[in-house]
Amino acid sequence: MTRTIAPRLRTLVLLLLTVTGALLAGAAPASAHAALTGSDPAQGVVVDKAPTQVSLTFSEKVAMNDDSLQVLDPKGKNVETGAPVNPGGTTYAVKLKGNLPKGTYTVAYQVVSEDSHPVSGAYTFSIGAPSQTVVSGVGTAAGGGVVGALYAVGRYVSYAGFIVLAGGAAFVLACWQRGSGVRAVQRLVVGGWLALTAATLWLLLLRGSYTSSGKFGDVFDLNLLGQVLQTKTGAALVSRLLLLAAAALFIAVLFGAYNRREEPAEKRDLTFGLAVGGVVVAAGLAASWAMAEHASTGLQPGIAMPVDVLHLLAVAAWLGGLTALLVALYRAPAETPVDSAAVHRFSRLAFGSVVVLVATGTYQSWRQLGSWSAFTETRYGQLLLVKIALVALLVGIAWISRGWTGRLLETAGARTAEKARREKEREKEQVGSAAGKPAGRKSASGDDARAAQLARQRAAMDAARQKRLRDADPNRFGLRRSVLAEAGVAVVLLAVTTWLTQTEPGRTELDAKASTSSSSSSSSSSPANSSGALTLDMPFDTGGTDGKGLVRIDLDPARVGGNEMHVYVQRPNGRAFDVPEVKVAFTLEAKKLGPLPVTPDHVTTGHWSASGVQIPMAGDWEIAVTVRTSDIDQVTVSKNAQIG
Repeated sequence: MTRTIAPRLRTLVLLLLTVTGALLAGAAPASAHAALTGSDPAQGVVVDKAPTQVSLTFSEKVAMNDDSLQVLDPKGKNVETGAPVNPGGTTYAVKLKGNLPKGTYTVAYQVVSEDSHPVSGAYTFSIGAPSQTVVSGVGTAAGGGVVGALYAVGRYVSYAGFIVLAGGAAFVLACWQRGSGVRAVQRLVVGGWLALTAATLWLLLLRGSYTSSGKFGDVFDLNLLGQVLQTKTGAALVSRLLLLAAAALFIAVLFGAYNRREEPAEKRDLTFGLAVGGVVVAAGLAASWAMAEHASTGLQPGIAMPVDVLHLLAVAAWLGGLTALLVALYRAPAETPVDSAAVHRFSRLAFGSVVVLVATGTYQSWRQLGSWSAFTETRYGQLLLVKIALVALLVGIAWISRGWTGRLLETAGARTAEKARREKEREKEQVGSAAGKPAGRKSASGDDARAAQLARQRAAMDAARQKRLRDADPNRFGLRRSVLAEAGVAVVLLAVTTWLTQTEPGRTELDAKASTSSSSSSSSSSPANSSGALTLDMPFDTGGTDGKGLVRIDLDPARVGGNEMHVYVQRPNGRAFDVPEVKVAFTLEAKKLGPLPVTPDHVTTGHWSASGVQIPMAGDWEIAVTVRTSDIDQVTVSKNAQIG
């Protein structure tokens, strides 16, 4: 049976790595958690007189530096003067040079939202009339690339480390105190501490590059690190490191002095002290996430942050305790097996954790979504539905485990009686052996040594017998399998949760869409014509390997003002084509208007979209699509269509 342990644990580790890789590889760059809800001048407008400043309004407060807001003329030269200022609320402005010539200007921004995530983008407006040349390649998505992927991995490892550290320690103190002397459990909790510490240091180093340049070479830039330490996120990471020092002391006492205590009264007092100290340290570690992420901004932060701390603690108690139980069931030595009472206590702890999770999760869902429609209309809501389904599956498997626990308790009494009977028989044998000993010091000494040797052999045989009986017990075997299944689902659940924390809240996304739609309607200079949706198919060939395909443009409602655009890229066989980059430009040759560039957002494989695409006037527009299939292979294809 021992030989089957390692393959199963290796399978669990491989599942962890596979799920993590799949989710991180399939994820787009981290979504913005502060959305641009307004601008002056507005996106795509043509103004008669050059503005004196450009202002941007976000859905929440953001952090800016001197280069966070740039305005570029048609030749790509900066025309802003001075650093951005905050005249009030969530609006930020930058002054412009005087006597600006006619043409199309590009506004690019890169800021950090209050919940620690980078936000970037760009849009254009024109003075007098649009120019023939427009700056491109600015306003790329922050938080992406190699650094973004490494940052996401660091976040996953930090969550996993906290859960194993806090939940494993809680399992030992609250459910199985004898586990403080089990090497496998000790290694598990210490491994959680090491993972959380290493991930925190890693995030601290990556943070500067993650929120600015996105270059891996800037990871070890001490100037960027100094700037990070002055931010809210930097302070949260540093406080987490300080609390981890206290956690190291907690672990040393738990697996040292606590394990060696045998006096019940002393051990009870130390248990209480460790429980109080452990809860304080664990709550502090959980608060290092709450104080710098989703809970710290938006609606009711004073309530949301304590709720977030409770949510994280409940997750740790359930999933971390589950991991410790799995290790105990498979790796505990024969002389200190995890007993049915410990499993029963954990079952009650897990049930209480689920109750807390449901209550806190309901509040968090209402706070981040705000409406039922956000479940299906936003990425955050869709991921939340996946998370809810996984939690429901996990609770279902836990219910099965609870059934195995009940059966284990029923058989525990019978085993205890059998063990007592064997002890009595052993005592009788020892008494008879002692009565039959001949007198004499030398003989007595030899008999004592022989008796001790026989006792050791008997104890070893008894331990081996108990292990065989335990491994052959169908109830324990069923419990092991169900707990292993729980752990597998928990790995996937943690990956989805990590992705969820990097996704723009549904409430923010819907508010931004509403603001953009309203702004588009008000800035339109022509009345909205009722027109149907427009669909254009354009074959392309970039000339490189695997460079052929078809690009489809859907523009709805294909009229003057704001439009919804979807771009689909397919292979010749009709399957989705995951190309690195797609750009779209609109040109009205008859009016010398354009090209007006649009950079759609990557939604999923072969699908890009953009909302609020401004068409300033009706006419025969040329729609050009640039498709890049590799670092060097790209092509631009175009078609004309009547819009408006």
